[in-house]
Amino acid sequence: MSLLPWQDADWTRFADQFARLPHALLFTGAAGIGKDVFARHVAQALLCEHPRADQRPCGQCEACHWFAQDAHPDFRLLRPDHDEPAADGKPAARKLEVIKIEAVRHTIDFAYLSSHRGGRRVVLIDPAESMNLNAANALLKVLEEPPADVVFLLVSDALQKLLPTLRSRCRIFPLTAPSQAQALAWLNAHGEADAAVELAHAGGAPFALDDPAWRPLRRKLLSALAQPGMTAILDAAGALDSAKLPLAAPVGWMQRWLHDLLGLRLAGLIRYYPDERAALAALAPRLNVARLPAFEQSLLHASRFGHHTLNVRMQLEQLLLAYQGLFAAA
Repeated sequence: MSLLPWQDADWTRFADQFARLPHALLFTGAAGIGKDVFARHVAQALLCEHPRADQRPCGQCEACHWFAQDAHPDFRLLRPDHDEPAADGKPAARKLEVIKIEAVRHTIDFAYLSSHRGGRRVVLIDPAESMNLNAANALLKVLEEPPADVVFLLVSDALQKLLPTLRSRCRIFPLTAPSQAQALAWLNAHGEADAAVELAHAGGAPFALDDPAWRPLRRKLLSALAQPGMTAILDAAGALDSAKLPLAAPVGWMQRWLHDLLGLRLAGLIRYYPDERAALAALAPRLNVARLPAFEQSLLHASRFGHHTLNVRMQLEQLLLAYQGLFAAA
């Protein structure tokens, strides 16, 4: 797996440490900047049998071929469970995206096995904050007394969500976000339609773009936010619930909308929704700023349950009705 264009300097920093790598590395940075790409490149380099002078994997040896096929016997990738499509073609039921202790135990068993190739074994956990408490504690016990020749690679969008004791057992390696020009060039090269608009919606993170299937739902929600009437609110909440979207998606869209609404009101600045400037400009003078902190707290509380299997429609209706109150007279 090749590095992204904005990761060359990060690789140089990493290569300088290659001879004295710890047993656990924690790659951090904003969501959607390609941390998983970098971590997989590191994993391949650690397993490569003929690395290049700059420690990058050769891409030609047997180990690299196995890695490219997701078949290397000395590599394990630990990720949360994801939704499986329903058999009748309907949207899958919402499931918690969590790494559970059973998965960590299987990975620990792997770490104590002998290497198939006589070299390192590598475990990649992405995202590390998706481990539940029991899983994180099980991993912590291994990191306290790590087996020989095993390297644990952890990827995290939210460093503060990891156990402090877990963080302390890892060498933290921050990764660089792309510039807007780099991100746009990469998206255009990969055929992204409306790259500039979608990149703005994602806060400049090229791997955080909304799924194209979600974009009509985002537009429906933004329409309700632009003209927060009861009919629009109920219609948007019902559509998002029927699509089985996790609550995290609409809550994130609302948080970004509020950021732009307040930014336009106070400083004339818009970050996330430049294509919605007219709607934001119409709303900004009506915004009751005194009521904003309480509503932001409601959104923050909802975001903590962003992937929970709760009633999304009910939660969204409550949030949208509260949002409507931001434009009522004081």
